[in-house]
Amino acid sequence: MRWMGKLFGALFGFLAFRGIYGAVIGAILGHGFDQWQEREALARAGGEGAAADAAAIGNLLFQTAFAVMGYLAKADGRVTEAEISAARTIMRELHLDPPHVERAIGAFNRGKLPDYPIEAELARLRAICGPRHDLLRVFLEIQVRAALAGNDLQGPVRGLVLGVAQRLGFTGLEVAQLEAALRLQQGRGWSAPPPAPGARLQSAYEVLGIQASASDEEVKMAYRRQMSENHPDKLVARGLPESMQDIAKEKTQRIRQAYEVISEYRGLR
Repeated sequence: MRWMGKLFGALFGFLAFRGIYGAVIGAILGHGFDQWQEREALARAGGEGAAADAAAIGNLLFQTAFAVMGYLAKADGRVTEAEISAARTIMRELHLDPPHVERAIGAFNRGKLPDYPIEAELARLRAICGPRHDLLRVFLEIQVRAALAGNDLQGPVRGLVLGVAQRLGFTGLEVAQLEAALRLQQGRGWSAPPPAPGARLQSAYEVLGIQASASDEEVKMAYRRQMSENHPDKLVARGLPESMQDIAKEKTQRIRQAYEVISEYRGLR
């Protein structure tokens, strides 16, 4: 508790007004000053605490992302060249510098170990992120990206990815929507034909997380909500490593493109 403001306020009031009433008024004003200082100190401490919290979240997100990537790559008993290439592609997309590449490789190798405690690690990640499901969503997207590039989500990998998603609080439908959006964005090779108009429109609804039967107002609300929840600057402030910011930017670009597809179909303005 702060008391200097009250003391000096009472002393000043007593001397200025030459009496006890002046001291009482001065003490009241000094108490207000003490409370203001208390709030400022708490705000500063909260800001520093939030920054430290965000840094801890970012570090755990980074380490766990590549460790789980290694775990999934080893799902069928061996890690293929395609899966190693997929991991390195993610590192390049994140623009990691050499020290962070070393950390990522170390985490990836740790995840390949037979005794990697994936359930405990995912529980720890979910606990430290708390209600920040937007950060966990970026984490999940990284896993789906790597699995698609590594083995096209074939074999036991698909089930394990679903298990990872469920432990982080996501449903199988959300994983399917994310997979559809990434497949549409990436294509399946240069010779892949463009998606049919109906499939493109359905994927756009899935990106916004709504049904095709949603009203125009619901479409607009979903778009605004998705853009707000996935804004890269907001995610970084909450603990997303800056190296993962480009993935968040791609997500907002997909959201914007999905809204444009729906708007064109419906004639929205």
